[in-house]
Amino acid sequence: MSTVALFPSINGLMNGSVFGFSLFATNLVVDQIISKAVLDGDPIYDLRRTTGLSLFTWVFWIFFSFVGVIAALYFGFSWWVRLFLLGFSAAIIFRSTVLGSTSSMGRGRVLFASLVQPFACIIPFLIMSFFVVWVKIDYSVLLFLVLSPIIGILASSLFIFLLDRTGKQALGVSAMSLLKAFLLNWVVDLNAPLEVLLEKLGESHDVEVSLLKFDSSKPKAIIVVPSIHPGPFKNIGSSPLPSMLKTALERESKCVVGVPHGLLGHEFDLASQLQNQKIVSCAAELTNFAASEAKATSFVKVSNGLGTACCQIFGNSAFMSFSLAPKTTEDLPHDLGLFVSQEAQKHELSCPVVVNAHNSIGETVEPDEALASLKAAAATCLEKTASLKQSSFEVGAATVFPKGFTLKDGMGPGGITVVVVKVGEQRTAYVVIDGNNMVTGLREEILSGLLSIGVDEGEVFTTDTHAVNAVVLIERGYHPVGETMDHQKLIEYVNKATLSALSNLERAKASCNKATVPDVKVIGEESLQKLCLLIDTNLKRAKKIVVPIFASSGLLLMLFLMFL
Repeated sequence: MSTVALFPSINGLMNGSVFGFSLFATNLVVDQIISKAVLDGDPIYDLRRTTGLSLFTWVFWIFFSFVGVIAALYFGFSWWVRLFLLGFSAAIIFRSTVLGSTSSMGRGRVLFASLVQPFACIIPFLIMSFFVVWVKIDYSVLLFLVLSPIIGILASSLFIFLLDRTGKQALGVSAMSLLKAFLLNWVVDLNAPLEVLLEKLGESHDVEVSLLKFDSSKPKAIIVVPSIHPGPFKNIGSSPLPSMLKTALERESKCVVGVPHGLLGHEFDLASQLQNQKIVSCAAELTNFAASEAKATSFVKVSNGLGTACCQIFGNSAFMSFSLAPKTTEDLPHDLGLFVSQEAQKHELSCPVVVNAHNSIGETVEPDEALASLKAAAATCLEKTASLKQSSFEVGAATVFPKGFTLKDGMGPGGITVVVVKVGEQRTAYVVIDGNNMVTGLREEILSGLLSIGVDEGEVFTTDTHAVNAVVLIERGYHPVGETMDHQKLIEYVNKATLSALSNLERAKASCNKATVPDVKVIGEESLQKLCLLIDTNLKRAKKIVVPIFASSGLLLMLFLMFL
């Protein structure tokens, strides 16, 4: 290739403007073609994201061109040409790596979309070189334009292959398939691709569903607690299960339903919407009975300085909740529920319903210390409650859906549900907020607000819905209730629901019911650990191989360019 000064001083500005405009126009046309014809049907790559990819491609290309301009000032114009062509190769490598790891289209379409934009943009360069700057383009440049894509595609394919193999070795599924499925959910809310993979990775467990039903002349309220963790995020697996259960059971039973959190962690995230339906169907069947216990004890709260246990007994059924507030109250172990069942049997209580209040994010507590404290509080609280005389009671219930609070604020679609139980002169409010935990101190603010409207006792629960997770780009991945919400406005909504519940108090009966759903696919502790480990392993693998693979490719291409 003959080399001379590109863009002579008299016409340089004009030629540069024409060259830049031609590249801009070419990109616009090519992006339209790629989006509408080549990647049509790909959920991720619409015109906006296709154009964004081209923009980032040009960031790489312009970097090489800029370095080439500086090199040309000292070593001659041939270095600008070499580095411009090297940028062409970098653009191909970048596009093929990004599209190969994120697009759901076939290999042929991905390959075409990777190549067409860089090749289309090299055409103005060739035209400008031949017709404007009288640079003779010989066969060596054309040979480079053939070899460069081959080397670039091989490099990106090797990079993707090595990362992909990590997933197959660790989990038996493609790491790139997991990445694409995650992106489809993150970008366009498609849950099926990721759930198909989670079903493959999941393990079968028998899952218990417990509920406490209140009836007056007709069904009045239901508190349902499935032994499921509502995760992992957004609309994947059991993340939206609390609001799903609430909606389905309210439609089935024609009464108010609250779904507080049980005593389980992420290992009991359901794998898919199919598994959700198993839980919903079981819970719906459980509601088909008439409550029979006409008497209840008053509400008892016991705190030992760290753990807090609340209990109220209805006939031979106990409703118990736990909190570590103002310390962090996150997922609590299933062993705590087993302990409560054993203690309940000592008091001839056959059907305990146990709830994790999940109502504070603050200073963390050492798990063993927290568990010991909660067990001690549970034993004392059960003994104290069981010794109380039972009498007739009334129940009222209501739900409000706060306006202005969204998933991004940490408010799930289930809104705020309040069930009020009146025994004698004591009014107790159980507040269930469809969110993932709440900021420290808000629980106490809400309880104080309830006192101001005539409620004597109560507890505040969150559902731990993960429908609010992964919808905001912050370190935690979600906002707990109250972090971005106006506390006073939230308390007003809680009070509104409570006043509505107080206004419809009726003499009621209560009963507990439980059932086991067999062979439910959960993600499982082992698979969850492997998924978390895979992310870390792939990042480490990528760091190790990215420089050797792409630097070697660049060096090979540069050596070829040196002889142009």
